[in-house]
Amino acid sequence: MAKLLLLLVCLGLQVQAQVQVPAAPVLDTTSVDLMVADPVISSPVQPLLPHKMLFTQQVFWGPKGLLRIISVAPLSVEGRKKELKVRQIMLVSHQVTGYLSLAGFVMQGILATQLNKATGSRYDHLYAAQQTTRAVANIAYGTTALLSLTAPPKLPTGERRLSGRMLHGYLAVIHLTGFVATNILAGKATRNPDLRPYHQVAAFTTAAALAPALIALKF
Repeated sequence: MAKLLLLLVCLGLQVQAQVQVPAAPVLDTTSVDLMVADPVISSPVQPLLPHKMLFTQQVFWGPKGLLRIISVAPLSVEGRKKELKVRQIMLVSHQVTGYLSLAGFVMQGILATQLNKATGSRYDHLYAAQQTTRAVANIAYGTTALLSLTAPPKLPTGERRLSGRMLHGYLAVIHLTGFVATNILAGKATRNPDLRPYHQVAAFTTAAALAPALIALKF
């Protein structure tokens, strides 16, 4: 009986060992040859350009964009890697000129407040400073917009969640409207002093929308 139990235990251990150690998988040479011969079947190819782009990006960087036609930026994997580096540089420059624009709009609002109480030579001095600040802010803001609108497009991600760049785009509508209003009111406030408070509000509103828009790019 003891020998029989010992034999059964040995048989049980042997069966258990065979169950725990899986057999080596059989390699299907046919499927391997197919994957090597046609790698597209084994893994989907990621598109190089996003489905939706800005109109300005489409003009320059689209599949039939100007830079593609004149062979300055051929559409390829290596080419897209270089474009993403250019995009990064342009967006960093976009932030720098954006902060310069922000400072310009804040200064315009402050100078507009001081102009309401100034007279004589002080008024002339503040008005000249405001015009200079306005010119610098306009150039900086125009450069900021140009860098954003003409930067190479990002890689397609397929995600539709709210991100910092999406928030940046929504706020851009507000500060762009404020930018236009600030310049229109600046010209009219020269002839009509009653419009100076509105010019001041437009400048501060533009700055209030531009500041979080620049911060949103970090997220």
